[in-house]
Amino acid sequence: QVQLVESGGGLVQPGGSLRLSCVASGSLFSISAMRWYRQAPGKERELVAAITSGGRADYADSVKGRFTISKDLANDTGHKRTVYLLMNGLKTEDTAVYYCNALDIISPEHWGQGTQVTVSS
Repeated sequence: QVQLVESGGGLVQPGGSLRLSCVASGSLFSISAMRWYRQAPGKERELVAAITSGGRADYADSVKGRFTISKDLANDTGHKRTVYLLMNGLKTEDTAVYYCNALDIISPEHWGQGTQVTVSS
């Protein structure tokens, strides 16, 4: 069983920064990628950023150059892993609930409970 716990959300002014954390625990040997999604009110959930087990990162066009996804390589084990999403230059349109997701090659994907990010002056 894989569990994902997000933290780091909050209220920030436009132009500000936040760093989200996602701690994955359990049997992680079949996890091929970690991803961040977000869902704004009245909108569909969208993929924001992803990082593969090999370290390749990809981003949605709307966040390229502003967001950075990374892993805590020093403490990456088969049973615990931390993934970050550093968000700079935040805009009001970044306001959403941000979800951590783990892509599993042998099981259905896993989701965290979400953390609220609100960008407002």
